[in-house]
Amino acid sequence: MTASRRQFLRIALAAATLPLATRSWADKVRTLAWAELIPEGDTGQLLKQLRGIGVVQHGQLTTGFDQPEAKSVTNAFDGMTVRLPGFVVPLDFGASGVSEFILAPFVGACIHVPPPPANQLVLVTAQTPYDMRDLFDPVEVTGVFHSNATSTGLAEVGYSLQASKVKRYRG
Repeated sequence: MTASRRQFLRIALAAATLPLATRSWADKVRTLAWAELIPEGDTGQLLKQLRGIGVVQHGQLTTGFDQPEAKSVTNAFDGMTVRLPGFVVPLDFGASGVSEFILAPFVGACIHVPPPPANQLVLVTAQTPYDMRDLFDPVEVTGVFHSNATSTGLAEVGYSLQASKVKRYRG
């Protein structure tokens, strides 16, 4: 076999295995649905009710909702790299963007309507601040997920996520 033919075969083999190497990283990221964060036995009925209210102004709810207590959280995704879409509720932000926020399953949660149960909220710490344009724009957060209770000024939160990537959600 000639040297040029060997070189061609090496390049062809490298090109053929490149998609496999790229795919292996993507296969390690688990896309989560919000329903997976509600442990069995915790029905999340109030969450469905709150979603039906829509976005309202502060003080305009006709019922005095407090944050419903979550029965528990799930540990099934601890330490996993996950992808989760949702809405940003900013906690720490500056000129370069939002570096810490609550990820919520619906727009207006914790701000215009009572917060959902703690097992439906994720505290996100972003390595790179996210340049948020609008509270109504959904995002997709990818990073390492953990089950751990945290109290913020807005809500009790059941999960945390160390975000390696935050981007606008495109569906």
